Amino acid sequence: MHLDPASRDDLPALHALIESAYRGDSARRGWSHEADLLDGQRTDLAALDAMLADPAQHLLVFRDGDRLRACVALTDKDAGLAYLGMLTVDPREQGAGLGKLILAAAEDHVADRFAAHRIEMTVIAQRGELIAWYERRGYAQTGERRPFPAHDPRFGRPKRDDLDFVVLEKRLAQAAKSKVDPT
Repeated sequence: MHLDPASRDDLPALHALIESAYRGDSARRGWSHEADLLDGQRTDLAALDAMLADPAQHLLVFRDGDRLRACVALTDKDAGLAYLGMLTVDPREQGAGLGKLILAAAEDHVADRFAAHRIEMTVIAQRGELIAWYERRGYAQTGERRPFPAHDPRFGRPKRDDLDFVVLEKRLAQAAKSKVDPT
């Protein structure tokens, strides 16, 4: 597996991949979506471009030739902590193990590039099946909850008024040489 840093040229295809996996009818082809909880967008081109411009953030993509099949966003939070977000797999390919490979590659990346020994993420609390998937991969709920930005349409329009995030965290093994070449 080879993860590449996303480039500005990737942004239109990357945006389409993310939207197709999180929102609308296309997302329902996969098992991991928010289409039943949120309408509207998951992200926008400006937010993705800002991620590329921020040296503390790494937006990585998995390609099959010219086609983007998956991506993940990683942020160096300093003090040995990394944040994982926007883990996305093309909905037509969910359930085939690609998400597990991307997650493992992301963990290796933050250990190697950020010297992180912990990685955290937030997941909408109502997404029990996804939380269980992460728990099977060593992530644990911290007990912390964070508010969902319900009044900011950049993150979607909630279909219910009780959305919030649970925080999941995993302690990483010692920073080791990456099994994936992220550059």
